[in-house]
Amino acid sequence: MANGRKTHTIVFANEKGGTGKSTTAVHVAIALQARGARVAAFDLDHRQRTMTRYFENRLATEKRTGRELPTPKFAAHDGESLARFGEVFDELDKDVDFLVIDTPGRDDRFGRMAAARADTLVTPMNDSFVDFDLIGQVDPDSFKVTRPSFYAELIWDARKARAKSDGVTIDWVVLRNRLQHIEARNMRRVSDALDQLAKRVGFRVIPGLGERVIYRELFPKGLTMIDSREFGEMGLSHVAARQELREMMAALALPEPVLPLFA
Repeated sequence: MANGRKTHTIVFANEKGGTGKSTTAVHVAIALQARGARVAAFDLDHRQRTMTRYFENRLATEKRTGRELPTPKFAAHDGESLARFGEVFDELDKDVDFLVIDTPGRDDRFGRMAAARADTLVTPMNDSFVDFDLIGQVDPDSFKVTRPSFYAELIWDARKARAKSDGVTIDWVVLRNRLQHIEARNMRRVSDALDQLAKRVGFRVIPGLGERVIYRELFPKGLTMIDSREFGEMGLSHVAARQELREMMAALALPEPVLPLFA
């Protein structure tokens, strides 16, 4: 907790891989750090360790170039120890405004524990019914939502338990990323299904990041769209991606103890 404020915990959770979860979590953490917030990051995916590797690459770039890059303090879990989960969580939670947690792209008990502690729970998904199936099922002919999925019911139960235990309402946000190869009609159908399900189970739908090669190219250096001074001349893809990030950060509607985003 920084300056007497309660730490705001942001958990990125999706039991399906390939949704841009870790990339988005890293960008949110660094965007908040760049705005002047004190940020910590907890990587629960001990197999992939994408978030951890991203930050390690970032520190290596900082050392190599001598350029200071805003980087949160971070740690990874071993995927096994309940005691370590509690110890690392409590340590990272000290003297920060935000704690960003990246969970595995599979069912995981520590991921569930983190979700139950979230203030903002972010579920990234791509614009496809393959990803939508994680949170809801649709009629194959009409594409109308027939029922929430097991995962949506799991989050619903976690939100009820959290509200009962300490009165906190978890803000569940479905982050809708864009895939370039998805046709417009399919995107409209996914959008309609999300709107239907959102009214039933109570999540918000906000725009996420587009599918861009630039994100994959930034990983080896640990850079993000916030680090524009490291790019040299910026192309249209960079400008569009930075605008997407601005819009996403605004839509997350996080507490605002800090400065405007990378003006």
